[in-house]
Amino acid sequence: MELGTIMAENRSTYLVAMGSNLEDEGTIPLEILQMCLAEFSGEGFDLVAVSRFYATPCFPAGAGPDYVNAAIVLRGAFSADETLRRLHKIETKFHRRRQQRWGMRTLDLDLLAVDQEIAPDIQTFNHWHSLPQSEQRTKAPEHLILPHPRVQDRAFVLVPLRDIAPDWVHPVFKLSVREMLKRCPASDVAEVRAL
Repeated sequence: MELGTIMAENRSTYLVAMGSNLEDEGTIPLEILQMCLAEFSGEGFDLVAVSRFYATPCFPAGAGPDYVNAAIVLRGAFSADETLRRLHKIETKFHRRRQQRWGMRTLDLDLLAVDQEIAPDIQTFNHWHSLPQSEQRTKAPEHLILPHPRVQDRAFVLVPLRDIAPDWVHPVFKLSVREMLKRCPASDVAEVRAL
């Protein structure tokens, strides 16, 4: 078997949420997300799909200006941890500063899922998934949790994800993106407006 074939077989699909609600040196959030799309190939990813761009209220409410959100599908041959490191490298190019959990940001790239991987294990996923909301603002896991423990709760993630991966099934809950979105409050879904 040729090396190219082996590499292709070892490639993963990554679902990534994108968001911005701060300007970066005069560049507005929508432009930041659009410019960011050109960075993935330089980090060794194939950009497979891009959702529409959406305006969404800041989360949590009142924490800052509204966001521009989108979702993308990437392909590559990296571990989840290496993928996250490369996403953080792109964030840094857009002057992302990690000073406050759920704070305002020039660019946020959240690794939502890698194929059907559950990481680091189901017990750790369940712990972070069931964390009370009062603790979610102040506590952050030391390790990458996959799938993202809040993906099923956030219309501002699921609406863009529906554009590009509507049939992706959550490996823990066994629900598709469409099904998870139907379970979100209608008021949350209505707040996610296509630009």
